[in-house]
Amino acid sequence: MQTVTTIGFDIAKSVFQVHGVDTIGQVVIRRQLKRRHVLAFFEKLPPCLVGIEACASSHHWSRELQALGHTVRLMAPAYVKPYVKRQKNDMADAEAICEAVARANMRFVPTKNPEQQSCLMLHRTRHLFIRQQTALINSIRAHFAEFGIVAPVGRKGVTELLRVVADPNDKRLPEAARACLAALGTQLLALKEQILEFDRMILTWHRSNQTSKRLHYIPGVGPMLATALVASVADPRTFRSGRNFSAWIGLVPKQHSSGGKERLGSISKQGDRYLRSLFVAGALAVIRYAKIHGTGHRPWLTALLGRRPTKVAAIALANKIARMAWAMMAKGERYKQPAALAR
Repeated sequence: MQTVTTIGFDIAKSVFQVHGVDTIGQVVIRRQLKRRHVLAFFEKLPPCLVGIEACASSHHWSRELQALGHTVRLMAPAYVKPYVKRQKNDMADAEAICEAVARANMRFVPTKNPEQQSCLMLHRTRHLFIRQQTALINSIRAHFAEFGIVAPVGRKGVTELLRVVADPNDKRLPEAARACLAALGTQLLALKEQILEFDRMILTWHRSNQTSKRLHYIPGVGPMLATALVASVADPRTFRSGRNFSAWIGLVPKQHSSGGKERLGSISKQGDRYLRSLFVAGALAVIRYAKIHGTGHRPWLTALLGRRPTKVAAIALANKIARMAWAMMAKGERYKQPAALAR
């Protein structure tokens, strides 16, 4: 049998598909594997190039196969899809992965280590709890509104509503409705405690990581954004420039150019939505602080706010913050305060 040089590995929960070719592209292996047989199969193979789609459990399998001596490349599923010939099945997917991983201009996803994945899990769990908290608050307000009880916007308004639930002398609520709202209120309080606990865990992780602490010095970058950046970007040097990094996050204009005529629209919103939202929130915090304390010490931001709306300026500032963060991560630099701010 010819030597396998490139393998397309289509991963799943229980059933995996392998498509292997030799140096001239001839198919050598095309078979299905059960989960328990995967490592034993790759142990018998000589070191080769293995392509995997960057999806659930891909980083785990990448680390396992690299430990066996193989070279593993993760690719975004959107970049693999054009190589699928016809139909959608495991065999076609594995063949497409094998074809895509051998392309010279393919973009790959660096493999994350367990520490980075653990930090990302902290962020994702906290974000899930925040969405559940918002859903609970909206539900509580809607149920109260059915009985004509409306509270002001904000945390204090929800607190007032929960006081109504806790007061048995308030007859505006029927007992059945009071029981339902009391259960929702209990869940809301439990979620708030869990969110605070995850905030403390993320802050502890931030203090233990040198890169995250360096990023914290950038205006608009707090522990949440700093830790999310360190956990999400396994190797910042895979980006050629700060603009490439900003484009990966989706903070650059979307292009629709043709015939030599450039047409730029709103931001592309590609890439990591969570990171992008943190960058924009940080930029808005910088703008809010500048408006309160005066923008004279930030000439670039002052000129931008003079000709553009606040939210447009926030996107531009988020783009700038992202480029600074990339430079600090890729080059190991520290934040250098502009001369206008050092006075």
